[in-house]
This record gives sequence, structure tokens and C-alpha cells, in this order.
Amino acid sequence: MASTDEHLTAPLPELHGPGIRLRGWDAESDADVEAWLRGTTDPEFRRWNTPLKPVTDAGGARESLRAKVRLTQEGSAASYCVVDDRSGAVLGHVGVNVIDTVLSVARVGYWVLPEARGRGLAARALAVASRWALTDLGLHRLELGHALGHEVSCRVAERCGYRYEGTLRGAMFEAGRYDTFRDVHLHGRLATDPEPEIP
Repeated sequence: MASTDEHLTAPLPELHGPGIRLRGWDAESDADVEAWLRGTTDPEFRRWNTPLKPVTDAGGARESLRAKVRLTQEGSAASYCVVDDRSGAVLGHVGVNVIDTVLSVARVGYWVLPEARGRGLAARALAVASRWALTDLGLHRLELGHALGHEVSCRVAERCGYRYEGTLRGAMFEAGRYDTFRDVHLHGRLATDPEPEIP
């Protein structure tokens, strides 16, 4: 098996799961930019996430997506566009972020477009990305944090083998605020944990 550093400098591999395909985002694709804009401006996304630099229009979405692609190319993150394996339609996003090759740890995150919700997509995409990160990428630990009260994300984490490890006090911004903080549920998964069964 190649080292983690070697995997990070290689092109992002395409991944497959039940009914879905994970591919890299294309910041020069108008369709990808439009999907990124819809995903990151969706009210449900904004309810649980407060980006440091909010996206408000197509230009900002392209800039944000270019930054994600750049981090992927540098090897400090792996941002995947989740698409339908038959139609190729964009369904959402899953990312392996803040990759630390020294401590062998990264943080995961995801979102799903409104029309794709309620079908177990987040769990399927997270399961595929997690398996890749803990095997092919060679990481030892993945962390998943979500705002306290985000029960849907909590269930996704647990279904994908991310055990609840505690509550981090005041660890993320309140929705739409940069002067007020809220608590975060921390979940973790190790490479040595059993592989969960995702329907």
C-alpha cells in the first residue's frame, strides 16, 4: 500500500456506492457551480452551518468551489460531488477535510440538495467516503461534528459507525452569526472500528 502522502498527491479517485457515484467537483462547470450555489444557500444548510465566507451568488459559488478544488489538489482535503450513478445528476457533497497526515486524522462533512433528501443519500455517501479515507487513504481516525439539535445528522453519523464521543461547548457559530457560539456533538470513527452495514 502506498503512503498517505502519495495518495494525497494522486488524482482524486472516483468512488461508487449503492445508486451513487462520487467524483471530484469541477469549478469550471456551470452545472457544478449552480449545484454548489443551491446547496450552500439552502435554508436547511444555513440553519446548521455558518460558513466563514458565505456564498450569495454564482460568482461567489465559483470562487468557493475553486477553493475546495485547490485544497483537494494540495492534499489537505478531498471534496466529492455526489451524483446519481445513472443520470449523473448532482445530489450533494461529501468532504474529507482538514487532513492531518501526521496525526492520521481528518474531519468529514456533507450536505444533500433538497430534492435528494429522505432517501438515505447522506449515509450512503458518507459510508463510501469514510471507507476510502480509512483504507485507501490510510487515515486512522475520522471526526464528525454537528450542531447540537441536528438530529438528522446525528442519525447519519451513527448509521455510518461514528460513535458519539461527547459535546463540545461553544465550538461553532450560531446560524448566521459570528459573535455567538453553540455546542457541537462530536462523533468519531477509527480504522479499527467494525464496518457498518448501510442499506
